[in-house]
Amino acid sequence: MSAQLLDGKFFASQIKEETRRKIEILKQQYDITPGLTVVIVGENPASQIYVANKHKTSLELGVNSQVIRLPEQVSKEELLTVIAGLNQDPAVHGILVQLPLPEHIKPYESEILEAIQPVKDVDGFHPVNVGKLATGQEELVPCTPHGCIRLLELADLPIKGKRAVVLGRSNIVGKPMFHLLLARHATVTVCHSRTQDLAAITREADILVAAIGKPKFVTGDMVKPGAVVIDVGINRVGDKKIVGDVDFDAVKEVASAITPVPGGVGVLTIAMLLYNTVKAAQIQHKVQV
Repeated sequence: MSAQLLDGKFFASQIKEETRRKIEILKQQYDITPGLTVVIVGENPASQIYVANKHKTSLELGVNSQVIRLPEQVSKEELLTVIAGLNQDPAVHGILVQLPLPEHIKPYESEILEAIQPVKDVDGFHPVNVGKLATGQEELVPCTPHGCIRLLELADLPIKGKRAVVLGRSNIVGKPMFHLLLARHATVTVCHSRTQDLAAITREADILVAAIGKPKFVTGDMVKPGAVVIDVGINRVGDKKIVGDVDFDAVKEVASAITPVPGGVGVLTIAMLLYNTVKAAQIQHKVQV
């Protein structure tokens, strides 16, 4: 029997509705309109699409959204000056610098991201927010792994006491995913390119999260029957086809539940970005809704 399909659009709509209600309360009771500013440098086509989608969703939910577009040749110092101005603007509750950055300033990526005030870091990448997550203080959490957790929770798929395996140890997905699962009382193993006998470990997982950027890497014989499989991968194959890190057709016959690609985790990321923007506004104004 095929696995339950975990439709990202369905769960994203629930998160957006929850966020919309909080925005209405902030506006009506506290006269606060959450504000998000996205800074994009250059003309990267994929980044342009991502930014347009973020802006559109922000406006739909009632967030005060603006996009600052900087030329490809902008200097590190000029970009840092823009961030400093946004840090000081009380109407801006969330700041996001769209990645990737152009090659000439890419070496300074950490410095640029760390220039964002932690309370406005809606990507959850600042070392202060990373440290809080690692010590069990979830405030502004990276959007994609947090979206995975919310999906599991909204789908009523238990995490507590389960054996979870995360494929990938990136700062954006793998490491925060580990902390989020651990905080919810899963027993968590993180696998990576140096892991030996990988398939033996993945076959022990009740919850398997794939985030390594290798198309169809996870095959049916790597999955425990009845496991929940979360595919974070987005890989372009050929001219147009997008596939995940999981061989969907094979794994859906083994797993009990699985996210599709596209239409799974990726859809949740923008919803969680707006969730974080609202949370940032609450933190900065010291209110709770």
